[in-house]
Amino acid sequence: MAFGLKTFSRGGIHVDDRKYSHESPIEKLPAPKTVVIPISQHIGAPAKAVVTKDQAVKIGQLIAEKSGFISANVLSPVSGIVKAVEARMTPTGFKQDCIVIENDMKDEYFEAFTAVAPSAEVIEKLDISGAVKAVEKAGIVGMGGAAFPTSVKLSPPPDVKIDTVILNGVECEPYLTADARIMIEDADRIVAGLALIMKIFSKNGPVKGYIGIEANKPDSIQKMAEAASKYKDIEVVSLALKYPQGGEKQLINAIVGRDVPSGKLPSAVGCVVQNVATAASIYDAAVNNRPLIERVVTVTGMGVKKQKNLLVRFGTMFTELIDYCGGVTDDASMLICGGPMMGKALQTSEVPVTKAVSGILVLTQSEANLYEEAPCIRCGRCVDVCPMGLQPGLINKVIDAADYGRLEELSLLDCIECGSCNYICAGHERLVQKIKIGKVKLQEILKARKEKEAQTKKDDKK
Repeated sequence: MAFGLKTFSRGGIHVDDRKYSHESPIEKLPAPKTVVIPISQHIGAPAKAVVTKDQAVKIGQLIAEKSGFISANVLSPVSGIVKAVEARMTPTGFKQDCIVIENDMKDEYFEAFTAVAPSAEVIEKLDISGAVKAVEKAGIVGMGGAAFPTSVKLSPPPDVKIDTVILNGVECEPYLTADARIMIEDADRIVAGLALIMKIFSKNGPVKGYIGIEANKPDSIQKMAEAASKYKDIEVVSLALKYPQGGEKQLINAIVGRDVPSGKLPSAVGCVVQNVATAASIYDAAVNNRPLIERVVTVTGMGVKKQKNLLVRFGTMFTELIDYCGGVTDDASMLICGGPMMGKALQTSEVPVTKAVSGILVLTQSEANLYEEAPCIRCGRCVDVCPMGLQPGLINKVIDAADYGRLEELSLLDCIECGSCNYICAGHERLVQKIKIGKVKLQEILKARKEKEAQTKKDDKK
């Protein structure tokens, strides 16, 4: 444990943080003339479009409705006219159904909202009976990248007791600074959101709140500590610099020393983890009836002329953000959605900002550090650094051999795809890329097994 700072107990790596945009205040990017809104911006069932071509819409109006328990609403980020509902390229790297809206630049809202300033008194007096419904209505999802529907996280089964809520302000991915800037500039709203979440879970007993922040963000720690001091049972925890400190299970282990069992959710150990930007959005929705229509995005890397943190309407194209930052440099060579460890390389910047996009990274050739793959030398370093205690090298060999049935016993689905094994690999093998393929194959096997078992039970009843 470095210098008394808390961290997770297993694996991890140390990377150069390259937080070039940390000192750049959040700037509001003007709303674009046209927005492209994917109807699926979350984990779970895609939303279903409820608008049609030539229909007029306003800001905050429902344009795609959640289609299951694990799903999320999509609201219009602009007022204007629906021009199309069609497949467009998205930051996932694939085409998805999108709603294209021509902005009329009037910024007319579908419903009125308030501007109640965050405070402990506001949360204390708040009737939270409709809070989860407000979060669901607003279309809020985890804004740290996973994009899990937040209303689901706030609605555990009745027999599950939550006694700990942790806000994730770690932002351990190199380059990204959106969360750090939000904590510096909007700490009161974030902490009020945490207090509100704690109140939602307090019906089953006392709830403790924590805010985990890596020690390389002293200004964020100071601002959040000042805001937290106005509330009871909320503590800011300074964490050691180690990747992936911001992983949900790693954060729980670091702060409260609990280990989430294999295949289980944090709620299994009485914990809920939310991103700091998500907490602010929860406050906005539950207290002020504000829809989720925008987010802060870091545009960075040495391949872009100016590194900035921008408040951006959903549906704005990456190109517009990059242009606002002065465009790309002559030696720009790679575009990544997200950070360098867990982000996705893209072929084009003509894709829209979604709820899950926290960063746009433009790398030069020297930053990208592309290597040719070489054979595994069985050094075991991937095993040493894996925060989930897996054997990435062995998993890689099993996938290469197409022996997918063995992946279950190797606990492949526990992999969080953090990229630590890729980073440390002496042979520069594409371990995470193969693991993603292996997960698909294993899930196919598990699905087939489940269907076979169900059919067998059905046949036995005859």
